[in-house]
Amino acid sequence: MAVAQKLDLYKLHKSEYVTPKKPVFIDTKAAKYLTIQGKGEPGGAEFQAQVGALHGVAYTLKFASKFAGRDYRVCHLEGLWMGPKGWDISQPPPKEWRWKLLIRVPDFTTEEQVKQAIAELKKKGKAPAAPKVKLATIDEGRCVQMLHVGPYSEEVKTVEQMMAAARDQEVKIRGPHHEIYLSDPRQVAP
Repeated sequence: MAVAQKLDLYKLHKSEYVTPKKPVFIDTKAAKYLTIQGKGEPGGAEFQAQVGALHGVAYTLKFASKFAGRDYRVCHLEGLWMGPKGWDISQPPPKEWRWKLLIRVPDFTTEEQVKQAIAELKKKGKAPAAPKVKLATIDEGRCVQMLHVGPYSEEVKTVEQMMAAARDQEVKIRGPHHEIYLSDPRQVAP
């Protein structure tokens, strides 16, 4: 009996997940994500609860899909960050940041599957924030992207390089700051 190949969204969309050391422009296509929103600094109690809920729903969906014969790799956590006055988060204190956490899911994921995953988590008494998880399609289009390695306190230098690249190309920033976490910051050195 043949075993179905596991879907890897990073390989399928590798042009959207580049990690250059200098800013580059990429074109993204509309994609489905599990999302959850909140406010405050990363690492705070609400943030941690929301991350737990998002991962809980993501893995519950993945295992239900695997059981149904469509296995896939769960994607990394991503985040959209906004300050009180828009995309620039360099000025306000972190307690004023608004964020939407994301995990990309396959295009075949449905609202009904998400509802079932949330119901299963509720039944087990896990991830109390899971009912806040939504399925959304995000279409960002052209983006400037760059890899940041190091502590969050030095991230502003990376963002400044991307902003300079956008200005040089006469590109106007129109969306939130989007981060893709390649490693879990709780498990690696700064």
